[in-house]
Amino acid sequence: MAEVRKKVIEDKYNTSSIKIKEKGKETKKEPKKKTVKKVVTKVEEKPNLFVRFRLFCSGVKSEFLKVHWTSKNDMVKYSIATIFFIIFCSLFFYLIYVLFALVQSLFA
Repeated sequence: MAEVRKKVIEDKYNTSSIKIKEKGKETKKEPKKKTVKKVVTKVEEKPNLFVRFRLFCSGVKSEFLKVHWTSKNDMVKYSIATIFFIIFCSLFFYLIYVLFALVQSLFA
């Protein structure tokens, strides 16, 4: 059988001191732990421009591979539907324009 391992989540904000309400009961507040601050003596340097550009390009490539491209048949269907929609809308608005021009010429 496959073994399931649990991830250990690091408590960055020391949430152990927060009271949790469970079914109307409150748990006791635990004493605060003193945190020790680490002193950083070495300043981390940024990688040079070419390394950052190479990392950027590899990230773009990996995201580009995740894109789902449509098939040729779907693109043809969508293009035909778009063209018919444009023709229908243009004819509709042209007929409304002609109708309003006819009404205006009758009452003018």
